Amino acid sequence: MFDPNKVLIDKIKGNGGFINAHAHFDRAFTVTEDNMDKVVNYHLFDKWKFVDNFKREASTEVYIQNILSAVQTQRDFGVSAAMTFIDVDSVCGFKALEAAREAKSIALESGFTLKICSQALKGVISPKENALLRRALEKGFLDAIGGLPRADAGYQRDHLDEIISLGRDYGKRVHVHVDQLNNSLERETELLARRTMHWGMEGKVTAVHGISIACHPKKYRQEVYKMSKDAGLSFISCPTAWIDSRRSEALSPTHNAITPVEEMLEQGLVVAIGSDNIHDVYKPYSTGDMNLELKFLLEALHLYDIDTLVDISTKNGRLVIGMEKYKNGEAKS
Repeated sequence: MFDPNKVLIDKIKGNGGFINAHAHFDRAFTVTEDNMDKVVNYHLFDKWKFVDNFKREASTEVYIQNILSAVQTQRDFGVSAAMTFIDVDSVCGFKALEAAREAKSIALESGFTLKICSQALKGVISPKENALLRRALEKGFLDAIGGLPRADAGYQRDHLDEIISLGRDYGKRVHVHVDQLNNSLERETELLARRTMHWGMEGKVTAVHGISIACHPKKYRQEVYKMSKDAGLSFISCPTAWIDSRRSEALSPTHNAITPVEEMLEQGLVVAIGSDNIHDVYKPYSTGDMNLELKFLLEALHLYDIDTLVDISTKNGRLVIGMEKYKNGEAKS
């Protein structure tokens, strides 16, 4: 009897296993009975502030334990490599990065590849935060530079210019959280594509989430895809990341809270998948199971071609986290 699930999983295993292209391992397994009651239902922006308490109090050893626990869970789920965002800001300093570097070395001994990307919850524009990011680069902590334009609200273009130019200067890939909130007011992917081309960083920048693209009319979506193709942008969908968002009354095209991957693929864009958060205040029930993430994606979008799903789960992930060469938005075999 033909079992497409078994065929899919066997092909993913045969192609090196799942790649979790976007995660936050430094906060993994930090949900508690206390913070479940207090903050799980906070808005995303309020959660950004709440995690300061954990970042301030956690020791390097706690961070190492969190990251290695996440790595072990990933291995159990058939993941062979991951890109994790790690906090670096004036609250935690380099504690999390020091832990991630040690955990990366330990993980590699067991055959797991861990890539480290900076998380910019406090922004990158203020002199203090900017200095920390630059020192992290100089100290060799980072495989990639992370962005979160909303962390510098009102200065999103400056935020992107800073991280993309640093990526150019230090020879690093850039991963940026964009269009996360599933509403038609967001146009961050367009801005990211424009600034990528401005800095000559075509093929070296990845957009994470891109959910709100689906809220816009088809004509605008097609314009964004063309611009993204010209900029060599790749994308990472985290299928369950915003599936728990509250219902919005905004009027927009019919869509769900998942990146419009099927449209992106039709335009020749590279798309990978990630888990986002694992057992923390952002996603308390998330396990980091990449097979589950893939199932959400394929069912939500009716994306059933097995070879396409294998590429999304494996090859494209290796591409966007820097394990394979990248040129003009396409993987090179």
